[in-house]
This record gives sequence, C-alpha cells and structure tokens, in this order.
Amino acid sequence: MSSFRSTLSMGIRGLKNYILKKPFCVSFEVTYGCNARCKHCHLGGTIPNEKRATPEEYAAIFKKLKPVVAQFSGGEPLMRKDLEQIISGIKRKNRYPFIILTTNAALLTKKRYDSLREAGVDEFSISLDYPDERHDDFRTIPGLFKKIEKFLSEIKDVPNKGVTLSGVVHRQNYRELIKMADFARKWDVGMNFSTYTWLRTNKKDDFLITEDEMPEFKEKIKEILAYKKQYKTVFTSEYNLSKMIEFFEKQYIGNCRAGERFCIVGPDGMLSPCGLILEKYKTQKEMRKKFTKTNKCGACFTSIRGNSEKTPVKLIKDNLAKVFGK
Repeated sequence: MSSFRSTLSMGIRGLKNYILKKPFCVSFEVTYGCNARCKHCHLGGTIPNEKRATPEEYAAIFKKLKPVVAQFSGGEPLMRKDLEQIISGIKRKNRYPFIILTTNAALLTKKRYDSLREAGVDEFSISLDYPDERHDDFRTIPGLFKKIEKFLSEIKDVPNKGVTLSGVVHRQNYRELIKMADFARKWDVGMNFSTYTWLRTNKKDDFLITEDEMPEFKEKIKEILAYKKQYKTVFTSEYNLSKMIEFFEKQYIGNCRAGERFCIVGPDGMLSPCGLILEKYKTQKEMRKKFTKTNKCGACFTSIRGNSEKTPVKLIKDNLAKVFGK
C-alpha cells in the first residue's frame, strides 16, 4: 500500500502530465522473449541477439517521460536477470512512479519476489486465464497453475502482499469470472480483468464474444460488479467493466490516445505508442506528431488504455480507491 506522500506525488504528477500531454502510464517491455506460448498472444520463445537497453538507459528514458505508473512487462520480464537493477534505477522513495510487474509467474519464487520488492515493485500482476489447470494448457506451461498456488501459499502471511491476479476476458473464459475472483480472494490477493484484443493474433472467432453470447456476457459483468461491491477485491473499475461490453459489441472503441496518455518502451529503448502496433520513435514529441495525431485505431481496450483514458477526476478517484483498498 502506498504512503500518503507517494499518493500525493502521483496525483500531482498526473495533473502535470495531463496538462503537458505526457503519458500517465509507460510500459517498459524489457524483452519480447517469453517462456510461454499463450493462445491469445503473438509472442513466445527466445529471441537470439535481442538488442536490450541497459538499466541506466531505462532510467534516462523514465526521467524524460515521468509517468505516474511504470509497468514492466514483455514477453516475460523475469527472463531478464538484471530486472532488479532496472527497477531500482527508477524507484524513488515516497514519490511516483507506482511500479507494476506483469508476469506469468512461472519463474516467480519467494526469493525473487523478495528481491523485486526490495528493488521497488509495488504490485505484481500475475496472469490468470482460468481458475484451475486449464490455465496450463492456455499458457502452454505444464504445472503453471500449481506453481502459482505454491507461490501464493508462500506469501499468504505477508502483509500488504502487492499481488493482483490479472485475467484477460474472452469468449472461452467469460463464464469463469466469479470463480477467478473467488480464487484470488481465497489467497487474499486482488483480481483485475482486462479485455482480449484480436490485434495480437487476429483470432476473432476464437476469442471475441459473439452477438448471441452478449446477453449472457452482460449478466456476467453484472455479477462481477456485484462481487466487486461486496468483497472489494476486484480492482477493475466500473468504467472499465462497462467498456468491455461496448468493446465486444462494437469490436471498436475510438479516440485512442496511445502515444500521449500511454506508450511503451521496447527492449531496445525505443518508444512505441502501444504493444500491439509496434513502431520505433526516439521521442514522445515525434511519436505524438507521427502517430497519435492521425491514429484511428480502436481495436483494443486493454487495461493500460482503459486506465489511462479516463477523465482526470475519474482517474484520480479510481487510483485512490485502488491505492487505499476501497
């Protein structure tokens, strides 16, 4: 849980970034290599001779962009042995950014968890597609669900764990939302939901919810909203959950602010507006001019987009609620 000073620092930085058109969230995709081959993702496997920025280079990029939230992802970020150095290079005590590590947890041990917490990780976002061993097949990592359970058991008595399970909602698992939230609550961690996008794999028929399924999907969203209100363990905002319905109905949500409200930094240190449309820019100014100004894409509604595109009032309100667990 963040201190009052760090929360205030994030709020002030957020207002400045809104005025200056700097990103609220930057995802540092520190490697595109991954130890999984997930069915809803285009990545997987090792990348020989991948060009990688150094911890010092990432720190310099952070100082230029000054995001409120810094996410570390990939690929699988735990495949980088210098991840602790990268994170500690941008961590500042009682000040922004709020640091999130996104991982499939296959390589996450209690020892690595402790070292990453020491380095500055505020929240571990662990991917969860199903509340049982079906998760293993979806991620193509045998025994992964049991590994996640084992890790959660090892940190069960840790106060302020800083762990959230993150499920990508799609056609094959939308009926499992309550069970996934129950699994998270069992282990005293949070649950967050994001929306599948076909930009990664172009698998519309496999994962986009159909018109015939929409009535049932809407009921599932109502159920998870009621669950959120009752238990306070589902961190996805009402705004994002309602937008999921809109996205699956239209398969499009316009006015994307990629490159302005959020962006990514690739393994090589180059900027890109998002992780689904990969470009290479040296500066945010160049990215906004060449991409954001003419961007018409609306083919995703990921968490990073949804959380960054809220109005300033809603953004501050939802983030305060999450920080203070309300």
